[in-house]
Amino acid sequence: MSWFEPSFMYQVYPLGLCGAPYENDGVVVHRLRKLIDDGWIDHMKKLGVSCLMLNPVFESTSHGYDTSDYTKVDCRLGENQDLADAVAACHEQGIKVLLDGVFNHVGRDFWAFKDVQEKRWDSVYAGWFEIDWNGNNEWNDGFSYSTWQGVPYLIKLNHNCFDLNNYLADVIRDWERDFDIDGLRLDVAYCLDRGFLGYLRRIANELSEKRGDKFLLLGETMFGDYNQWMGDELCDTVTNYECYKGLWSSMNSSNMHEVAYALERQSGSHPWDLYTGKHLLDFVDNHDVPRIATQLDDKKQLKPLYGLLFGMAGVPCVYYGSEWGIKGEQKFGDHELRPALDAPEWNDLTDWIAQLAQARAKSKAIVWGSYEQLQVAPQQLVFKRAFEDERVIVAVNASSEKATVHFDAQCGRGTDLISGVEHDFGGGSELEPCSVCYWICE
Repeated sequence: MSWFEPSFMYQVYPLGLCGAPYENDGVVVHRLRKLIDDGWIDHMKKLGVSCLMLNPVFESTSHGYDTSDYTKVDCRLGENQDLADAVAACHEQGIKVLLDGVFNHVGRDFWAFKDVQEKRWDSVYAGWFEIDWNGNNEWNDGFSYSTWQGVPYLIKLNHNCFDLNNYLADVIRDWERDFDIDGLRLDVAYCLDRGFLGYLRRIANELSEKRGDKFLLLGETMFGDYNQWMGDELCDTVTNYECYKGLWSSMNSSNMHEVAYALERQSGSHPWDLYTGKHLLDFVDNHDVPRIATQLDDKKQLKPLYGLLFGMAGVPCVYYGSEWGIKGEQKFGDHELRPALDAPEWNDLTDWIAQLAQARAKSKAIVWGSYEQLQVAPQQLVFKRAFEDERVIVAVNASSEKATVHFDAQCGRGTDLISGVEHDFGGGSELEPCSVCYWICE
C-alpha cells in the first residue's frame, strides 16, 4: 500500500493547456506558471485531486515526445524554476506530481544524436542508438536508425547500452532532486525492454528509500496481459486501456455486458482473473484519444460513466477540461485533444465528479475492496466492493428511463455515499435515469 492506491489523478498536457506554439520557436515564455497564476492547482484541490500527471515538459522540437534535452524545461513553457515552483505549489495543496518519462525514443535535435551526425561512428554516443551505418534516410544523414513505430523523427534509444541507461538514471535522480517529483509516467512502456524496466524499478526503489515515500512508476500500456510490464520488479501500475474501451462503448451500444466482462476478468475472485488486488490507472479519455464528450453518443451518460469510473477497481484519472465536458475529435497532430484553456471552469458535471471523488475518498471498500458482480443488464450494472468490515454496492443506470434492479444485498438498508440518502433494499432498488449510487451497507 502507498499513497497511489487511494489517489485521484488529474492529467495535464502542458504544451497544450498553456498555449505553446506547436513547433519550438526558441523563445522563453513562462507559460507553465499558468498552473499557479490561473487557478488550475486551486481547481484541482477543489475537485478532490491528489496527484497531477504532467505530460512532457522538457525541451523538444514539437509535441514533447521528440526530446532534445532532458535537463531543461521546454523554453515554450519557461525555465526549470517554473517547474520547481509548480510542483511546490501542488505539494502545498497536498497534491503529488508525476512527470512524463520519455525514455524509448528522442527527437532528431537531441544533443547526443547531433553529436553522432557530426562525428558518425567516432561519437562516444553512437551506441546510444540502433544505427545502420550502411543505410541512409530522408535527411541524407549517411546512416539509418531504428524508430518508434516507423516515425522517422522519433529515434529509438538502445537500452542495451549501459552508458545510456546510467545517463537516464542520473536524469531521473536529478528530476527528483531538483523538482521534488513523486514519480514518473513511462511513455510507451510496452515498447521498453523488460531489463530496462527492471533497472528503472531499482532507481525508483532507491528514490523511494531516500524519500521515505513511494516513488511511483506508472507505465503506459495498451494491449495484452499487463502483467508483462507490472510487478514487483517492473512498473507499479499501468494504464487500463482495456476497460477504457469498454467503459464508453458499453454506454453507446447499450451493452453493459462488455464492461462487466472486462471488470470481472480484471478484478474478480476467480483464479484466472488477471489483476485482482492491483490498482490500474482508469480513465475515460486522455491526450491520445477523443474527448469523452465527443465519444459518447448521449451526453446525459457522462454522469453514470464517471460514476462507474470512480466506483470500479483501480485509480481514476480525469483529463483537464473533460470534467466540465469539453469536446475534441482526434485528428492529425491531436491538437483538438490538447487545447489551450484560459482558466478552469465549473459546472454541474464538475460538481458531480467532485462528489464522486469525495465519496470514494471516504470508502476503503471502493479504494481497496474486492469486486463481485451482482447484476448486469443492457443498461444497468450492479457490483459489490468489499474490504474488511465495509461493503459498498455500486449501482449504475445508463438508461434515460428509471430502472429497478434486483439483487441480494445481504443487508436490509444502506446509505448512498454520494447523496447521503438512506436506501431500503427490500422489493428492488429503483435507480433514477442516468444515475449512479454507492450504497454502503449497514
